[in-house]
Amino acid sequence: FQLQASGGGLVQPGGSLRLSCTTPRFTMERYTISWFRQAPGKERDWVSCIVSYINSAYYTDSVKGRATISRDNAKDTVYLQMNSLKPEDTAVYYCAADAYVNGPLCGREDLFESWGQGTQVTVSS
Repeated sequence: FQLQASGGGLVQPGGSLRLSCTTPRFTMERYTISWFRQAPGKERDWVSCIVSYINSAYYTDSVKGRATISRDNAKDTVYLQMNSLKPEDTAVYYCAADAYVNGPLCGREDLFESWGQGTQVTVSS
C-alpha cells in the first residue's frame, strides 16, 4: 500500500473521529485524494474527495453536513473529520490518490492508482 490511513476506532453514535491519510512516497498536495468506505457485505462506496491544488471538496449526500475533508500540506496529510456519527457509518475507510482525477470523477475508484490499507470505523453503543 502506498498510502497510510489511520484514525479509525470504536465510537458511540453522535461521536466524532478524524481519519488521516498520508504517504512518504509523494507530495500529497499534487494529488486528488478520495475517501471510500466498505461496510460488511456491501460494495465499496465513495465518501468524499479533495481536489489537487485547488482543494475543492466534494461529499456524498449521506455525509454532507457531518464530514469535512481538508489538507495540511506542512504535514503532507489529508484529513476526514466525521461528526455526528451514525451506526450506518460503520465501515472500513480507505483513502486513494491520483494525480489526474478531477472533481466530477473523484467517485470513480477505478481511476485511482494509489490506495491505503484501510482503517476500521465502528459506530456502536
